[in-house]
Amino acid sequence: TPQFKAWLEDDQEVIVVDIRESHELKLGYADGALLIRMNDVPNRLDELPDKNTRLVVYCAAGMKKPAEAVAANYRKEYGVQVNFQFGGTVALLSQIENAPRGDLFIAADEHAIGLAREKGLIEETLPLAYQYPVIAVQAGNPKNVRGFEDLFRDDLRVAVGNKETASIGKATRAVLGERWEELLAKVAVTKTTVMELAADLSFGAVDAAVIWNSTVPQFSKLEAVEVEHFTTHKDKVTVSVLKASGVSASALKFARYLNAPGKGSAVFSAMKFEAIAGDEWAEKPVLVLYSGGVNRPAVSETLKEFASREGVTVDTMFNGCGVLCAAMQAMNDTSNPRFPDAYYACDLCFVPPVEESFPEAVMLTQTVIGIAVPKGNPKNIRTLADLGGPELKVGINNAQQSTLGFMTAGMLKQSALEEAVRRNVRAEVPTADLLINQIRTGSLDAVVVYEVNYKLAEEYLDFIRIDHEGARAVQPFAVRVDSPRRLLGARLLAFMQKNRARFEASGFTWIEDQTPVKSSELEIPPWLLKPTKP
Repeated sequence: TPQFKAWLEDDQEVIVVDIRESHELKLGYADGALLIRMNDVPNRLDELPDKNTRLVVYCAAGMKKPAEAVAANYRKEYGVQVNFQFGGTVALLSQIENAPRGDLFIAADEHAIGLAREKGLIEETLPLAYQYPVIAVQAGNPKNVRGFEDLFRDDLRVAVGNKETASIGKATRAVLGERWEELLAKVAVTKTTVMELAADLSFGAVDAAVIWNSTVPQFSKLEAVEVEHFTTHKDKVTVSVLKASGVSASALKFARYLNAPGKGSAVFSAMKFEAIAGDEWAEKPVLVLYSGGVNRPAVSETLKEFASREGVTVDTMFNGCGVLCAAMQAMNDTSNPRFPDAYYACDLCFVPPVEESFPEAVMLTQTVIGIAVPKGNPKNIRTLADLGGPELKVGINNAQQSTLGFMTAGMLKQSALEEAVRRNVRAEVPTADLLINQIRTGSLDAVVVYEVNYKLAEEYLDFIRIDHEGARAVQPFAVRVDSPRRLLGARLLAFMQKNRARFEASGFTWIEDQTPVKSSELEIPPWLLKPTKP
C-alpha cells in the first residue's frame, strides 16, 4: 500500500531489501531499497548498511539549521548519515516515551531533560548552547514594540508557543508569571514549535511573537526586542543519548562532535547561538587517569565498560598517591600529554598538593585502615601498639610514595609509636597489594593495609581494625580544571557513581553526600601534616 511504502522509505531504522525479479519492479519500488534477488541474499549480506553508519536524532525545531549543518559536515568527515525527527521539545519527549527508539535527543530546555531522566529515557547529556526568550518583531519594528507591556496592547497581534508541546511556550509562561493567562486570552495564535512562530511573524500573520533569541537571526525579516527579565531566563540546549540506542559509542561520538570547538560548536556560534564549547575534538579521545592503587579492584571493570560505551581509551596509571603527585609536580605543565585529565586519590590528604590543577573534588568512598595478619592471628596482635612488640616482622607503605604510608606514619607519630614500630619494619613499599603478597608468603607477620586490600585475600588472612580516628581513608575524584577532556572526565565520574554496587562489593563504604568540595577547603586531620612537595 502507499502508506506501507511511505513507512519503509521514512523509517530510518529499517533496511529495505527488494527481492523481486526485474519484471516485477515495473510496479514501482521503494527509494533507497537494496535490489538483491532472493537466491543472492546470503552471499550479499555484507552490502547491508552498518548500523554504526546511521543515527536517528530527535531534534527541537529551533535547532534545525545548526543541527543539519553539523550533520552534513559530520557525514563528509565520517560517512555517517544522521536522520532527524524535528518538532517541539515536549512533543518529541512524548514520542520518545511512547515509542522508545533512536539514538539522540536535542532538547531546547533543561526541564524536558530532567523529565526524560526521571522516566529513564536518556543516559549521557552534553551541553550545546544557551538561549532566552525575546519579543520578536518584523524588521524595522513597524509597530514600535519597546517592552513587556506592549504585548498586552489591543492593536498588537501576538503569537506565543504552546506550553504543552514547545519549550518556548513553557519559557514564555515562566517569564510572564501571573500574567500568562492574561496574555493567553488575547493572543492571535499559539504554535507548536518556535519555528512556526517565527515563520508566521516573518509572513506578517502576526505583529509580535515570543521566541528564542537564537531563532531571530535565522529569519532575515525579523529583529529582537530584549526584555530585561526575559534575558535572565536562560535555558540550556543539550544533546542526550537515548537509553534505547544500540550504538552508544557512535551516538556519543556525534554528540561530542556537536559541541566540540572547531566542529559543531563553531557552527552554532556562526549562527548566533551562545554556544557552549565542549571537549577538544578527537575521533577517539584518550583520557589519562591517575588512580591510587587501593581503587584498582573497584574500578578496573568499570573503566573497561566506560571506555567501551564511550568509544574512547582510558589510560590509567595505578600507583601510590605520593608517586602520582610527584609525577604531576615533576611535569609542572598541564600541557604535557601525560598529565592526567582526572585524579582518583586514595585519600583527600593527597589532593591539596595538586589543588591548582584539581581545585574541586567529589568524595566517593571510604575505607578503614587496619592490620592484616595470617589466619588465626598467631602473634595475637590486637592494637597498633602491638606492632612494636618483640621479634615481629612488620610491613608498611612508604610515607613519601603512598597515601597509606603517609597516614600510617601520621598515626604512629600521633600515638608516640613511631620509633617502636619502625624497629620492626622489614618491608616498606609503595602500594598495599605488595604487602598482601608478602604476608601471604610468610615473610611478614603483620602489615598495615586498607580493609579493601585485605578483602581480596580474606580466606588466608584476618583483619584487626585500628582504634584511631585517623584510621579511615576517603577517596576523592577530581577532574583537571583545564583538561581538554573535562566533560569526558565528568562523565567518567557519573559512570562510576552509577556503579556504586561494585565499590561496595569490593569493600568500600559509599559516601552519600557527594557535593563537590573545593580542594583548598578540604579538612586534613590534625595528626596529618600536608604532604610536602618533593
